[in-house]
Formats: sequence, C-alpha cells, structure tokens
Amino acid sequence: MTGGVNMKRIEKDSLGEIEVPDKVLYGAFTTRASQNFRISGIRAKHEFIKSISFIKKAAALTNMKFGVLDKKVGEAIVKAADEVIEGKYSDQFILDVFQAGAGTPFNMNTNEVIANVAIKKLGGKPGDYHLVHPNNHVNMAQSSNDVIPTAIRISVLLTISPLIEELEKISDEFHAKQREYDHVIKVGRTHLEDAVPIRYGQVFGGYAASLGSAL
Repeated sequence: MTGGVNMKRIEKDSLGEIEVPDKVLYGAFTTRASQNFRISGIRAKHEFIKSISFIKKAAALTNMKFGVLDKKVGEAIVKAADEVIEGKYSDQFILDVFQAGAGTPFNMNTNEVIANVAIKKLGGKPGDYHLVHPNNHVNMAQSSNDVIPTAIRISVLLTISPLIEELEKISDEFHAKQREYDHVIKVGRTHLEDAVPIRYGQVFGGYAASLGSAL
C-alpha cells in the first residue's frame, strides 16, 4: 500500500496479512503483539534489548562459522546487531514489558528490527524478507525458550555494578542508623507477639547485615 501521509506496507505471517507502518523497522509479529498486550505502558530497558542483540550477533557469527548462514547475510546481521547494541533504533522496541509466551514477542521484535536494518544495509526496503528473514536468518538455530532466559542472565551482568553501588549506600545508611539509635529500646516482636526488648540499633544492624549477606 502506497501513497498518503501514513503509508503502510503489507506483511504476511502464519495468521495472515497485517498492515505495518511503512517506515518502521519492526514487522508483523511485533505489530500484533503491541496490539494484544497493551497493559502497563512500560517498555523494556535498553540493557535487556542489548542482551538479546548480543545473542543474535553471537548466533550469526557461529552460524557463519559452520557454513549454514550466508556470509553476506550474516555480516549484515552482525552489523545491524552492533547498532542495536549501541542504542540505535530504541524507538523500534515498542512492546510492553508484560508479555505472554516465554518472551517470544521481545525475541521477535529484536529479530524483525535486526532483519530490517540488515535488509537496508543490503540495499533493500523494510519487509523485503527474501534478503534477510527474521526467523530463518536472524533467529537461526534459536528459540525464545533459550534466548530470553539467556538474555535475562546477561542483563543481570550488565546491571549488577550500579545495583551493588546502590545497595552499598543503603547498607551504609543502615549502619549509620544503627549507631544513631543504638540507645533506644523497643519491644521485640516474634510471630506477631511481644517479645524480649531489643535496641533499635540492633534492628538497623540486622537490616545492614542482611544486605551485606545478599551482596
């Protein structure tokens, strides 16, 4: 479909045809998912999308190494994944954080964006999946059941350092409160009943110790 201000392209999937805005880099699956899961309005953090893109890049490199992915297509996928990792195209990841289906919508959103970026690098237009296919090429030898749990683990590695810094600050505050209120006596509580007296300093010290153990 062409012409007009809001130009559309027609994409086909196992459910049939669907209109997709002509200039976007996602495709049919993402469009359907965005319509079906309008829940919170919260989008995924970049670290999560970045993690999925690391997997796509690694898969493309591996598939090329074993000769099952055309080198020209594979190299375009790697370059496209690198650009997503750098933070480009963040506006193309439109899905709500609350999803169904083992995270498949996020996997497919990434597959479609990387495929269409790669297509453009090969001189095609978004939606020309005979050049680079989201499933057959970008998602080659993968499953959402593998990709998403792996991406979650990578996301933790990407975000653990700032989390640790914040938890250390909170722990320091609890230690400060431990010293400040160490002279204040309160009634302890055990199973919702009054128990032996305890100092407020001990309470805050317990919080600090729990955080320290977690760290």
